[in-house]
Amino acid sequence: VQLQASGGGLVQAGGSPRLSCAASGRTFSRYCMGWFRQAPGKEREFVAAITWNGGSTYYADSVKGRFTISRDNAKNTVSLQMNSLKPEDTAVYYCAASSNVMEYRVSGYDYWGQGTLVTVSS
Repeated sequence: VQLQASGGGLVQAGGSPRLSCAASGRTFSRYCMGWFRQAPGKEREFVAAITWNGGSTYYADSVKGRFTISRDNAKNTVSLQMNSLKPEDTAVYYCAASSNVMEYRVSGYDYWGQGTLVTVSS
């Protein structure tokens, strides 16, 4: 599976950008999909994940209630709707695919996209 994230950029605090991740390969629907982020000087951290059929989602406490993950298996895409952005949300955001049913660990993901930078100005 090859992943390509897009949708990042400079956003004002309180903004609502939407990140997208396009996947290649016919097996996209078999994977749990996740979003992670990495701020400068920090470790990569979990943001959100969604099961293969979209039936279950899981969020980091820091984004719960503000971010929504979704997927469209017919289009091989997974999205992250981000609302009420804060400066501390500034990071490179990565989409990733895991063969596990649901996964929040970095080590549990098999494929990674190249990342898209989101910068939140105050």
